[in-house]
Amino acid sequence: MRILLTDAGKRYNREWIFRHANHEFLPATSYAITGPNGSGKSTLLQVISGSIIANEGTVRFFEDQVEIATEMQFQQVSICAPYLEVIEEMSALEFLQFHFTFKPSLNGITPQEIVHKIQLQHAAGKQIRYYSSGMKQRLKLAQVFFTETPFVLLDEPCTNLDTDGIALYLDLIKDYCNNRTIIVSSNDITEYSFCEKRIDMMTMK
Repeated sequence: MRILLTDAGKRYNREWIFRHANHEFLPATSYAITGPNGSGKSTLLQVISGSIIANEGTVRFFEDQVEIATEMQFQQVSICAPYLEVIEEMSALEFLQFHFTFKPSLNGITPQEIVHKIQLQHAAGKQIRYYSSGMKQRLKLAQVFFTETPFVLLDEPCTNLDTDGIALYLDLIKDYCNNRTIIVSSNDITEYSFCEKRIDMMTMK
């Protein structure tokens, strides 16, 4: 599975966030998207995920040489980002169960197993609204890492995490992403030190 960006660009009103982005994201490869604040890192990640639409150019998904229909691309992608919310009226278990009605869990892992792996078993039945920001971030990461998708997109993935949370994040990368394409949008090398390739937004404009 690969993603091909061809002359892609995104603007809001008359201001271009980025333009003429060309890149091929290959299977089982890790990428870091870097650049100063406001350079369009998060916007590019959202365009790749399909959550927002490019104003010019194309974002195409391929399995071998067969192109995947645009309306089915979302099934190939999981994304974690600070601006994406969880359903706070649910418990962690309810939230994960609900999520897995849309996309399958990785290797059939259960919500009960997941909350243990992210060390939230003590709060598994509590409404998410009562979680700390770090606990919510662990849950967001779990939603991504334990969903069966070939592409894992991470926007500032260590936001609100303490030292133990950052260690957990790196363990999840090591244990569950060996055969997946990872794209990390960040300026913090801790979040993308494992990435094999770097993409500088300033060279894409």
